[in-house]
Amino acid sequence: MFNFITKRPLWVNILFGALLAVLLFSAFIMLLGWFTNHGDAKTVPPVLGKTLPEAQKILEKAGFEFAIQDSTYIDSLKPLQIIRQVPDEFEVVKSSRTVFLTINRAEPPLIDMPNLVGLSFRNAEMYLKNSGLALGDTSSRIDFAINSVLEQLYNGAVIKPGAKVRMGSKIGLVIGKGLGNVSMAIPNIVGMTYAESKEFIESKGLSFASIIANPDVKDTMNAYIYRQNPERFDDEGLGRTIRQGQTMDVWLSVLQPVSKSPSDPSTDSIQK
Repeated sequence: MFNFITKRPLWVNILFGALLAVLLFSAFIMLLGWFTNHGDAKTVPPVLGKTLPEAQKILEKAGFEFAIQDSTYIDSLKPLQIIRQVPDEFEVVKSSRTVFLTINRAEPPLIDMPNLVGLSFRNAEMYLKNSGLALGDTSSRIDFAINSVLEQLYNGAVIKPGAKVRMGSKIGLVIGKGLGNVSMAIPNIVGMTYAESKEFIESKGLSFASIIANPDVKDTMNAYIYRQNPERFDDEGLGRTIRQGQTMDVWLSVLQPVSKSPSDPSTDSIQK
């Protein structure tokens, strides 16, 4: 049958096929080496700890291309400092290999300010660290919440939770140090605006707990206090006292109340 097709003996065809396979395989091996730059290898220079411009010069001089793969922020490192390189330093690779770099950001990213108010000082300190922030100056204020955070400050001003702040920023804390030893008569703040009363009672070492506004109140700071708790007098008309660090509750209205006689223990009425 093979004689009929090739006019040659079968063993000749087998030998010819074997030689052709060897030639094709040899050609493939030679071309593979040419395509893959076989034998053309270089050592990756070390660029860890270098700045990006320095690393660029070193890699280009060594014949490598580079690409920034990722970035992060570490406040103890220089801006644009190389944190990681792939392939690793001194690794032997193809000369056409791209070196991927992870760099330290030039500027710290913006993050959301956490809510530290109400946390213990120790927990607040740990929360700041885990959030990428630093503890700034701390101060204390007379308050019944001993060792708890009363206010969080940025550049000396109160900063609200969720506000944007640079990672690594220092956050100051105001910490409660318990009740004071001095008792005083409960101040009369009915008729004051909320803004006036807040400044007044804080000067006395007191603070507000609950602030209940009527539905028609739109501007809390300029609303009037028409009721306070604790009240100035008890049921028998005797004056009550309060200690520094304690709190008061207030009720707000858009209408200024009419104050009654100090001897009247009942709640002041709202002017109609």
